[in-house]
Amino acid sequence: MNLGGFKNREMLVDLSAGVVDYRPINEELARTYIGGRGLGVKYVYDNGAQVEPFSEDNILCLMTGPVTGSRSSMSGRLCMVTKSPLTGTVTDSHMGGWSAARLKWSGIDNVIFKGASDKPVYLYIENGQGELRDASELWGQGTRATVKAMQDRYGKEDLSVICIGQAGENLVRYAGFMNEHDRAAGRGGTGAVAGSKKLKAIVIKAAQKGNMPQPAQDEEYKKANQKALKAIMEGGLTAPKKGGLSVYGTNVLTSIINEVGALPTMNSKFTHWDGAEGHSGETVNATLLVADNTCHACPVACKKEVEVKEGKYKTRVESFEYESGWALGANCGVSDAAPISYLINMCNEHGMDTIELGNTLSCMMEAYERGLTEEKVDWGDADRMIELTEMMVFRKGVGDILAEGTARAAKAFGDENLAMCVKGQAIPAYDPRGIQGIGLGYATSNRGACHLRGYTVASEIAGIPMPTDRLVPEGKGELLKVFQDLLAFSDSMNICKFSSFSENAEHYAEQYSTMTGVEVTADDVMKIGERIYNLERHYNNLAGFDKREDDHLPKRFTDEPASGNSAGHVSRMDVMLDEYYQVRGWVDGVVPQEKLKELKIV
Repeated sequence: MNLGGFKNREMLVDLSAGVVDYRPINEELARTYIGGRGLGVKYVYDNGAQVEPFSEDNILCLMTGPVTGSRSSMSGRLCMVTKSPLTGTVTDSHMGGWSAARLKWSGIDNVIFKGASDKPVYLYIENGQGELRDASELWGQGTRATVKAMQDRYGKEDLSVICIGQAGENLVRYAGFMNEHDRAAGRGGTGAVAGSKKLKAIVIKAAQKGNMPQPAQDEEYKKANQKALKAIMEGGLTAPKKGGLSVYGTNVLTSIINEVGALPTMNSKFTHWDGAEGHSGETVNATLLVADNTCHACPVACKKEVEVKEGKYKTRVESFEYESGWALGANCGVSDAAPISYLINMCNEHGMDTIELGNTLSCMMEAYERGLTEEKVDWGDADRMIELTEMMVFRKGVGDILAEGTARAAKAFGDENLAMCVKGQAIPAYDPRGIQGIGLGYATSNRGACHLRGYTVASEIAGIPMPTDRLVPEGKGELLKVFQDLLAFSDSMNICKFSSFSENAEHYAEQYSTMTGVEVTADDVMKIGERIYNLERHYNNLAGFDKREDDHLPKRFTDEPASGNSAGHVSRMDVMLDEYYQVRGWVDGVVPQEKLKELKIV
């Protein structure tokens, strides 16, 4: 392989046979799909769209990109790709910290798991070699105990531990992975797939010194990296200690989104809530903040570690994110940041997605309010939420239903319209009635409702890269496609999405070109991103998501008007979806053969 940035070594782990093997990376595939998300999706696609997520046939891919672990800013992301047990779609979930960098420094680009072990195991990686080791003593342990056990065994220095908790072991469909810094690969149920395979952890021992990926054009790469870093340092959101993302973390958005009337409240019955101030970035920073943490090669430091120092919610956790605070806060009618912090800590300890958890709880709260369940849980009852969360993790009582996720829980309660979901995955913290483009993004996301596939909020709220009217549906199809394609490329380079608040396609093109030695332009970046997005959609088409109805929003968003400063508005999917399909060249959500051929997918 002649591409810079790669170690050109993939680890193939057959959990059924207990065998670890290796192969070089196919250079043509790496040029076509870059790495990270793109190459991982290609592997999952080649494995077949008809596999059952919990079967031995499903694969789980841990992927880095060509700049992972390098001097490129925000290059510490690890991507996990599989078929989701929550949605049945292809899914990818990303983790920050140092895990991805250490995997690359260990001499390994990617790890692909197949099969299933008959006993709990973990994978130990060092010096380009991997070995499956017995994890029987770790099975049943939370993520923190698992991390500590591995640190006691191998030492804390230069060690990353990526593991599942009891939620993954018990196949909670929205279980994720956690690492030693409480960074999560949360969405889509990747941790549940690991649990079905009896895979408890991936443990990586590797130092940076002498092991960073080498650029093909060193001097040119330094210039490209400095140019990108300058954009980040001067960015309105990303500037260290100045930009809102750096000062308040992602929770800077709570007050902003609430003010415009786009904060989904109490299972999205409302879009504005006075109680949101209690868990806003300003309040949390003033009352609970104890540390500003960061990831490999990142100057922004958006992670906000908080501590509740006394009382029944006493806890310390990283990080109090906007999505987590909203899901377990306004979405459930909880204003106090202390119990929210406690619930976030529970999710980190047990390894589960805070967003899906909060939506599942709010769904049940509305079901109880409407008399659809006798299981009592009132809006704002944090103590009952804590009790129910524990029941979900261990699938006890009604927790067994809630562990199936919001969509399945709503169906069990007798009204599917209670679930604020798309393709089986619950929405994040932006109401599509008050931000039109993000609603289209939820509907057309290839991994179910998601803001990270195409973050039109950047334009509709922050004016990045240019302002658009958040309440106007026209033009949002074209806007969304640009965001979706750009972020598909950055996810495949494995650069943090927050880089896109300051960097653009030209920055990505220059860093990729000088690192790998493959010259690409900004236009190439967008075309490659389009190829990746269409490959995902084609996979989903083959998996049974082949109708226009699959790209829909819950009726609440299209039929019930918003409140607050978005009062009277509904999501105009009728306008946006037609425009989006036209821009994409799709037919009612299906990628036609001519588009697949045009993008060299088939």
